[in-house]
This record gives sequence, structure tokens and C-alpha cells, in this order.
Amino acid sequence: MIIKKLSTLLLFLVLVLASCSKEEGNSKKDNADKIQVIATYSIIYDIVKNVGGDRVEVHSLAPVGSNPHEYDPLPLDVQLTTDADIVFYNGLNLEGGNSWFEKLLLTTEKTGKEAPVYRLSDGVDPMHLTSKGKESEEDPHAWLDIRNGIKYAENAKIGLIKVDPKHADVYEKNAKEYIEKLENLHQEAVERYSKIPQEQRLLITSEGAFKYFSEAYGFEAAYIWEINSENQGSPEQVSTLVDFIRSKKDPVLFVETSIDPRSMEMVSSETDVPIFGKVFTDSIGKSGEDGDTYIKMMEWNIDTIYRGLTEK
Repeated sequence: MIIKKLSTLLLFLVLVLASCSKEEGNSKKDNADKIQVIATYSIIYDIVKNVGGDRVEVHSLAPVGSNPHEYDPLPLDVQLTTDADIVFYNGLNLEGGNSWFEKLLLTTEKTGKEAPVYRLSDGVDPMHLTSKGKESEEDPHAWLDIRNGIKYAENAKIGLIKVDPKHADVYEKNAKEYIEKLENLHQEAVERYSKIPQEQRLLITSEGAFKYFSEAYGFEAAYIWEINSENQGSPEQVSTLVDFIRSKKDPVLFVETSIDPRSMEMVSSETDVPIFGKVFTDSIGKSGEDGDTYIKMMEWNIDTIYRGLTEK
């Protein structure tokens, strides 16, 4: 009787292990059939996922919530980039900090004219920094103008079709549906902000990431520092913004989700102007939380800024 029970148990375990092995094998096969994609940060990651759909397996180098300006790739990033079928990056000086992206491409032999590396900001009319000595540098935050997000999606489609032409119809269909959503969201932002008097459209943040947004939707942008760097949030930068805020009537403060809020909290304390809410700039939100896709982060920004300027 005991031997029979042991035999039955052994047979059960063999069947379970065989089933697990089969599922694992199927999973590996499914992933092997997908286009392996590297995105430099989470916003590009999400745009490419929407255009690629079930045909792509996407890995974001800079994790959600982190600063892509100055990233330090991990050994896993190097391996995944080496094995990738295609790499998408922002350009416009975003990945230029410490030359980390350039070094990664060299290390993984993803350089040269034939390398499958695509800049999603191609076709964007670049804006430039205004800080002294940086006037020739491009501002990277083009995606905060949704019309540029549409260009990113179009470029993702072009890149994916080049490496996987057999499924061009899939990418065409996904991109068309996704771009329609972005076009509607852009129009919604234009209509909502048109209801706010021009003199009230002042957007104050920590980083000067909202130039493209401000141009698209008719805002004046103010900030503590212009672009994320090792020297951000200096006493001089804080003092300059404090003086500016004191010269304005009923200003509103916003703080970004991907930066240390202490500098803006200092500005708030110095001016007695409360921080109204958070906005997304360099990263989408974590999965299951606010703003966890590009569309959701822009919806959040549009709504939060609108309420901040109208609920006074």
C-alpha cells in the first residue's frame, strides 16, 4: 500500500515537473519570437510598447521614477543591449550626462550607420537652453508637447517596421490607434487651457522641463534650475525664483515626481506659497499608480496644472 502511494506521488511530481518545463519552454519560445527592444527611459518604453504591442519585449534602461539624464547602466543593461534587435533613445541631449549612452553603444557594438539604433525625437523642432554658456545645448523634454509625442510614436513605428517588416501591418494599426488618442488629448489640453486668462498661465516647477509644454499650450515657464545636473538647487537659484514669485500675483507651485522635492519645499517656505501638486516630467509613474503610462502622465499633468491655476 505504501509503495503504491509513493508510486502515485512520484508520478504526480513527474507530471507537474513536465508541465512546468513545457510552460517554461513555451514562454521562452514566445519571447524568442518577439522583437527585443531597448528603450533608454520609461516614457520611450511606454510609447514603443503601445506601437509594438504583442510583437515586442521592451526593457527600459533607466527605471521608472529615476533620472535618465545621468544614468549608470547595470551589467544586465549591457547584456540586454548587446542582444537587442533594436534600441530607441530620445536624443536632444537627454542621454548625454557622463556620456553614458554613447559608452553603452560602444561597449555593446551598437554603433555605425547600420546599427539598429533610432532617435525617437527625429523631426522635432528643438528648443534650446537659455542659461549662460548653455545656449547651444538642446532641451530634451520634447515629449511634454503631445504633438512631439505623436512624432515619437511615428518614429517608433518606422524603426520597428525596419527590423520586422513582416509585421508592418501590426505596427501601422497600433500606431494609428495610439496616435488618434494622443491627438484627442492634445486637443483637450488646448481647449481646457484656452479658458484660463493668459496672465494666469504661469507654470512654476523645479526643473525647467516645460518649455515645449509651455509653447504648445500658451504658458510662461519659471523654475529653480533649467536642467537636471549635479549643481541643481543652489542657494542662488532658489533665491532668484523666490524673488520672481514675490513679484507675481497668486502664483502656484508644482513639484516633479522624479526629483528631490526639498528645493521646491524651500521655495514654498520662503514665499508662503503652498505646493499645489506633483507633475510628471522625466518618467511615467510606477505600474498601478498615477500616471503609469505616457498618456496617463500627460492627462495627470494637464488636469493638475489646470486645477492648480483655476482652484484659487
